[in-house]
Amino acid sequence: MNKYDLLIFDWDGTLADSIGRIVESISVAAANCDLPPLDEGVIKGIIGLGLPEAIAALYPHITDVRTAEAFRRAYAAHYLLLDAEPSALYPGVALALQQLGDQGHMLAVATGKGRRGLDRVLAAQGWGDFFDVTRCADETASKPDPLMIHEILGHCGVSPERAVMIGDSVFDLEMARRAGVDSVAVTYGAQSVEVLQACSPCMTIKNFSELGRWLCSADSAAEVVAYVG
Repeated sequence: MNKYDLLIFDWDGTLADSIGRIVESISVAAANCDLPPLDEGVIKGIIGLGLPEAIAALYPHITDVRTAEAFRRAYAAHYLLLDAEPSALYPGVALALQQLGDQGHMLAVATGKGRRGLDRVLAAQGWGDFFDVTRCADETASKPDPLMIHEILGHCGVSPERAVMIGDSVFDLEMARRAGVDSVAVTYGAQSVEVLQACSPCMTIKNFSELGRWLCSADSAAEVVAYVG
């Protein structure tokens, strides 16, 4: 018996190695809008948010709608240029996801990307129908609001205790906590292990292949509990 019926994945920094492109695109957009440059670590700290929320967090003094829109357009244009060849998946991701699906887990994506961007990269991977459900920040509330997870749970008919969120940012882990689902932190993405562990995830993994092994151990524990019960 699977302990978790539903596995919910962040995209950037968890499945796809796209952090560098996001940082570069934010920096280029800032320069185009005559905004002061920011440290790479500061930019990585907002990855996971929807783009409007990220801009507001990085440059809270921007109150002019036209400036915010110019930033958004500049970011999108540069990211699209870089993403002419979509960011590679992290090693082992494609095979592991296929195996997890074959083992009976439902698979979902909850991302700060926009819908057009996610659909583009899914199509490039040949994954148009691979996930059971996906949710993007521009069609629901941005992380860490739990609405994204609530909608995914509702779509899949899964209770919170039967789902787990896997992500590389505090926004992923906090969203999971607010939704009442377990979380797994990956440390190869945007944020440090120290920052992520402060959010008390159930598990912290250094590479994607560790996820399957952890889930197997969780499943075995669930079977023991079911038997004893």
